[in-house]
Amino acid sequence: MKYMLIVGDGMADERIEALGRKTPLECVNGQHMARVAGGELGRVRTCPTGMPPGSDVAFLSLLGHNPKACYRGRSPLEAAGEEVSLAEDEVSFRMNLATISGSYEGGVMASYNGDGIDGEDARAIASDLVKAPEFAGLMDKAKMRITVTPTFRHIAVVKADDEPFELTPPHDIAGRVIDAYQPKGQKAALLRALQETAHRVLENHPVNLRRKEEGRMPANAVWFWGAGRATVLQSFEEQFGKKGTAVSAVPLVRGIAWLSGLRAPRVPGATGALDTNYAGKVEAALKALLDEGDDFALLHLEAPDDLSHLGDTAGKVESIRRLDERMVKPVLAALEASGEDFRILLMPDHYTLLSTQTHDGRPVPYALYDSRCPGMPRPFCEAACADRPVLESGVDLLKKLFEL
Repeated sequence: MKYMLIVGDGMADERIEALGRKTPLECVNGQHMARVAGGELGRVRTCPTGMPPGSDVAFLSLLGHNPKACYRGRSPLEAAGEEVSLAEDEVSFRMNLATISGSYEGGVMASYNGDGIDGEDARAIASDLVKAPEFAGLMDKAKMRITVTPTFRHIAVVKADDEPFELTPPHDIAGRVIDAYQPKGQKAALLRALQETAHRVLENHPVNLRRKEEGRMPANAVWFWGAGRATVLQSFEEQFGKKGTAVSAVPLVRGIAWLSGLRAPRVPGATGALDTNYAGKVEAALKALLDEGDDFALLHLEAPDDLSHLGDTAGKVESIRRLDERMVKPVLAALEASGEDFRILLMPDHYTLLSTQTHDGRPVPYALYDSRCPGMPRPFCEAACADRPVLESGVDLLKKLFEL
């Protein structure tokens, strides 16, 4: 038996007036997702009540861990995904490249991801920033080291004591004046100084000047958030008796997978954006299952969440359509052609609402397909699962997938 978990990040939503009072899932009405929905439908609470709804909490739950027992912040999970190790007296942050319009004081969070900057442009901006004398001097004062990546997400690590950090996720303040959301708690003055200095240093960076000429927003700021200490997770194989691989473009998901003992390959061209390498990600997941002897594969698409944070209704719909056509369809075809029995679990990790451009912690819909007893296709959407009972733990859902 082969097992696959397909996650459309943040694809669950409320009904939208612009979509004729349909949700994006209802608007797509994907025929291949409908085949998966011919199996069992249900709902699951991936983010425990009282915890911040997000992919960090949700994926801990979905990969077999109780977030209330093991969650120590988002950034250390991402750090693991970038192979950054933390000492006991260190705390890591995510350092987003971002766009702040206007001056720093009174400025507005115009884009939490620097207008989607990635690749060598993102690497060049972050690399030049950490070398800039004024910024580097503040890093030394804060006892900070930064790992640069080819994405808008970079990893900062500082020596720290037990005083809390109070940091706001930038995607939660899209379009808002940043003054009320500046760092508070430990090292607040230094973190604010680093952010203010970065805005000054990056405003006229050559990459940003070119982006402005191209009609793009400049990645002219950094924003620290998601503080946390080193995280230790139980082995996936010890819990479920299965070997597996997680295919994701997102360091957070790769980090949780790696800490759980799963393989987490990097797929060339795989990003968190709409134009990711769908075929390469599907190929990596199927290779792990069918050629390399794994029992389980996670296939993750970040784009629906990213586009929700941007308030891009049409983009979110298109990302779900591509999930259906470019991921679910070829996965079903390949697993059927293999001749092996298989089970597929299809779901979002959490709701991300276009109306608020933020996450929501309500239980999410799921569909569980078994090739040994396929049912009649039916829509996979929020309403189809609305009257189903709620599993209160993502760990229970994984046990259901594995028939444990």
